[in-house]
Amino acid sequence: MISKALEEYIKNMYILEKQNGNIRVTDIANKMNCTKPSVNKAINNLKDNGMVNYESYGTIELTKEGENLAKKILEAYDIVYLFLKEVLGLEKDEAEQEAEKIKTVISDTTINKLAKYVHKELELNDLNCDYDINKEKCRSCARRKGVIKC
Repeated sequence: MISKALEEYIKNMYILEKQNGNIRVTDIANKMNCTKPSVNKAINNLKDNGMVNYESYGTIELTKEGENLAKKILEAYDIVYLFLKEVLGLEKDEAEQEAEKIKTVISDTTINKLAKYVHKELELNDLNCDYDINKEKCRSCARRKGVIKC
């Protein structure tokens, strides 16, 4: 289990990889507004946890486990954002800011229940399939139906 701070690094690395095709320490530091030594420390912690492959001054690659965690983090954000914007009616900017804060402290159990509620309320698709944010199959199913965007 990794900290919420390290989860933010994983999420940003995944986004950078999708945007740029690669992940560099400098890009992470710029995106997260932190120092390169902080990024290096986080990368080494993530490497110790099997989330990234990295050699000093080399490229950073997310492992399959790291990529799956990043997708889970982004899905949790999407679920909270949909609830805040579409169910509660918050403005886009406010919903984005609040979702970013909430998803870092909400449990997987609560996310699972919130996902089912949001999908039912917005008539997106039926998640009464034992949906679990920790199961890649469930996340793939939700994305395939156009609910979650990668």
